Amino acid sequence: MAVARTADVAVIGAGPAGLMAAEVLADGGASVTVYDAMPSAGRKLLMAGRGGLNLTHSEPLPQFMTRYGDKAARLSPVIDAFPPDALRAWSEALGQPTFIGTSGRVFPQAFKASPLLRAWLRRLNASGVRLTLQHRWIGWDDDGRLSFATPQGQVTVEAAATVLALGGASWPRLGSDGRWADLLRQRGVHIVPMRPANCGFVVAWSETFSERFAGQPLKNVELRFGANAVRGEAMIGHGGIEGGAVYALAAPLRDEIARAGQAVLRLALRPDLDGQRLLERLTKPRGKQSFATYLRKAAGLAPVAIGLLYESALAAKIDLPRLPAADLAARINDVQINLTGTTGLDRAISTAGGIAFEELDDGFMLRRLPGVFAAGEMLDWEAPTGGYLLQASFATGAAAGRGVLKWLRRSNP
Repeated sequence: MAVARTADVAVIGAGPAGLMAAEVLADGGASVTVYDAMPSAGRKLLMAGRGGLNLTHSEPLPQFMTRYGDKAARLSPVIDAFPPDALRAWSEALGQPTFIGTSGRVFPQAFKASPLLRAWLRRLNASGVRLTLQHRWIGWDDDGRLSFATPQGQVTVEAAATVLALGGASWPRLGSDGRWADLLRQRGVHIVPMRPANCGFVVAWSETFSERFAGQPLKNVELRFGANAVRGEAMIGHGGIEGGAVYALAAPLRDEIARAGQAVLRLALRPDLDGQRLLERLTKPRGKQSFATYLRKAAGLAPVAIGLLYESALAAKIDLPRLPAADLAARINDVQINLTGTTGLDRAISTAGGIAFEELDDGFMLRRLPGVFAAGEMLDWEAPTGGYLLQASFATGAAAGRGVLKWLRRSNP
């Protein structure tokens, strides 16, 4: 039997967007309860910070905003209201000062997510925010109350306002499984189909290449697709390719595969060497060296890069050792990899698609559902890794919190 509870404001989702909404609400005088389906809060935040919590980025704000593509105009007002400097100050106020890494990315000095999350939860608790776990939101009952499935049975909650911050559909084992989409569609809310973002891609490697090089990184390479070029690192996987540089090109590559069924990713294995300098190195006598040893010494290629060069030549039916030096130099900095699909939404770092921005008013309230607000990755935006994902999640959470406070004041003058 359902047990009725009452909360002034219910925040559903204990990730960055939900917890930031709760903080803004509590600071504004609202009584807040945060509900989450998992046994602990911030699980995806902890996963994101496993190798270092990249909170935001230090580049100038105009350049920063370009990372959000066609959603930059919609996100600009909320990031202006809670910009990277404000996020850094917020972290420092929690006892977690930040530093700027060599790439311009911003991290807490403790580097990991857990110290920041613990300090944040302590501060929320001190401000009166209640955290209620193992409560999976399953929609609304006939009286418009929120319904939750819990280990003790179904629970209903009557809230003066609700913030939905349920994440996208990537990493479902951490709680963001996208089940909310059908619940909102049933209420007439337009949901842009969810797709993987910051994801890896499927490649039909030969068995020999896959077995030998899976798990090895291609370092200091340049990846190109269309007019976009990114320098960084890629990782060879069993049946695919992923890594930071790949993720930066994921959106256009994914969209091209959806349109044409495949996409060609181009790699420069020695982007620091122009064609003439590389050619000069490759015209030196090979002598009795094996061709792989010659490539390693003359072109400075790692074994995995040499393997990839052979793999692409095999696909193109080219006898690599017999290529003229000029053609070999050109090929080293223009390796073509045929991508045939993404590695799947459940393995993606983040999600594209979600609630269409046209469904929200300026306060992030759903136009079709008065008193229901939304924030974070469940909205239809995407961005590359590098701090942009967390920045927009925090900023939209703060915006939803402000929107709730304004709506409550208007509803209860």
